[in-house]
Amino acid sequence: MASPAQHQEANPEDTESLTPEERVRPTWTEPLARAAARPFGGIAGRHASVGRQWFWTPLRVVLLLALVTLSLAWLQKSPCIQQYVDQNGVVQLDWRGNRQFVAMCYSDTVPLYTAERLDKPDTFPYRTSWIDDEGKPTEHVRYMEYPVLTGVFQWLNARMAQGWTRIGESGWLPAPMTVITYFNITALWLAFAWLVTAWAVARLARRRVWDAAIVAVSPLVIVHAFTNFDTLATAFATAGMLAWARKKPVLAGVLLGLGGAAKLYPLFILGPLLLLCIRSNKIKAFLSTLTATLVTWALVNAPIAFLYPAGWREFFRLNTERGVDPDSLYNVLAQWTGWKGFDPGLAPGATPEILNTVSAVLFLVCCAAVGVIAMSAPTRPRLAQLSFLVVAAFLLTNKVWSPQYSLWLVPLAVLAIPRWKLLLAWMAVDALVWVPRMFFYLGENNKGLPIDWFLGTVLVRDAAVVLLCVLVVREIYNPSLDLVRRAGDDDPCGGFLDGAPDRVVWRVKRDPATAVPA
Repeated sequence: MASPAQHQEANPEDTESLTPEERVRPTWTEPLARAAARPFGGIAGRHASVGRQWFWTPLRVVLLLALVTLSLAWLQKSPCIQQYVDQNGVVQLDWRGNRQFVAMCYSDTVPLYTAERLDKPDTFPYRTSWIDDEGKPTEHVRYMEYPVLTGVFQWLNARMAQGWTRIGESGWLPAPMTVITYFNITALWLAFAWLVTAWAVARLARRRVWDAAIVAVSPLVIVHAFTNFDTLATAFATAGMLAWARKKPVLAGVLLGLGGAAKLYPLFILGPLLLLCIRSNKIKAFLSTLTATLVTWALVNAPIAFLYPAGWREFFRLNTERGVDPDSLYNVLAQWTGWKGFDPGLAPGATPEILNTVSAVLFLVCCAAVGVIAMSAPTRPRLAQLSFLVVAAFLLTNKVWSPQYSLWLVPLAVLAIPRWKLLLAWMAVDALVWVPRMFFYLGENNKGLPIDWFLGTVLVRDAAVVLLCVLVVREIYNPSLDLVRRAGDDDPCGGFLDGAPDRVVWRVKRDPATAVPA
C-alpha cells in the first residue's frame, strides 16, 4: 500500500489526465507547503475532495502566483523609470544620485535603448553602426550586440514605444518619456515569456505539478525578470522540452532553434538529449530534433548574416574579445590573489585567447564528465537532471556570468531536483548577490561597498550551485532518492525516452577483492 507521500494530485487540464490519487500532494510531502497551507485550512485530509475545482486548478494557481511575482519584479525596477523636469524645462529620466544603484533597480533595457541606437529613426539592428570611444586609441565600430532574435525583439519594442509616444502626444494616450514606454512594453513581453516558462514546467512536472510554483515565486524572478531579455530563452527552452516530452521532435527542434537565436543556452539541451538517445537507441527522434533546431536557427540568422554580415558577427566578436565578468570565478581569483589573469597586458580590443581556451576546455571536461554519468548510471538519468548539470557547468566555468543568467537554471533545477526548501534557499542567495553588486558599482567614494562583499556573495552563490550539482549526481546514482521517480514517474521530460529500456550502458567493473559486501 502506498504511503501518503506517494499519493498524487490531479490536474484536470492535463491532456494526460491524472486521477486525484495519481498526483503528489505537496502538503503531505513538503514541510514548506504544509506551513504555507495553514492560513488556508491546513494540509489536505486523506478523504479530501481533490481535483474537482473547476476553475482554481493547479496550473491556474501557478500562473496567478507568477503574475504576482512578476508584478513585484516590475515594482522592483520601477524607481528607474521615473522622470523629472530639469532646470531648463526638459523632461529627463530620473537617475540622479546614482538612483539605479542606490534603489537597486538597474535594468539593461533602459540604457540599451539609446546605446543600441534604438531611439534613432530609420535604424535597424545589424545594419546601423556607430563609433565607440571616438577620438581615442580604443576607437572602434559597433553594431547591435545581441543574437538576432533578441536584437529584433528590442527593435520591434522600440518601434511600438515610439508609436505610442506619437499617439500620446495627440492626447489619446498617456505620454511618458519614450524610454519608459519602451521598458514597459518590453517588460510586458518578458513577463509573458516567464508565464510560458511556468506553464511549460507545470506541464512537464506531471504528477508533481505543484513544483512549478517554485518557478512562479522564485526570488530570482523578482530581481532579474526585467534586468535583461533572458526570459525569452527560458520560454523557448522549456517549451522545447515540453514538445519533446509530448513526442513532437520537430516542434521541439523549432523551439530550441528559436531559443538558440535568442540566447545560446537552449542549445545546450541537445547534448544531454543526444546522450540519453544513444543510451536508449532513440537516435532517429534526436536527429529529427537536431535537424529542426539547426534549420530554424539558420532560417532566423541567414537573412541578417547575408544582408549585414558585419553586424551579425558583432555578437560573436564581442563574446570572443570580452574579458572576465565581475561575477566569474576567474575574477574572484584575480581580485583576492593579485593574479594578473591568463592574458596579462592585453591591448584594448585584443582577444584573451588563453582565457577563452581555458574556459572552453574546462566546460568540455565538465561535459565529458556529464557524458560518463549519463552512460554509466545504473538507471538512465532524467533529461532535466543532465540539462541542469550542463548549464550549471557552463555558468561556473564561463568567463561571464551576467546576473540574469541565473534564470536559466530555475526551470531546470525545479525539474531536476524538486526539493522546495533547498531550491528557494539557493534562489534567495543568488538573488541577494544583486545587493552588493549594485553597491559595489556605486563605488566606495559614494558610500558603496568594497568589492570583497560582492565577491564573497558570488562564492556563496557558486557554492550553492555546486551543491545542487552534487545532489543531482547523487540522485542519478541513487534513483531511490529522486523525488520524481519516487512519485511513480520515470522521466516526465523524456518523451520517447520515458520508460524506454537501456540499449547502450557503460558498466563500471569492480574488483571482487575490493568490493564491499552489501
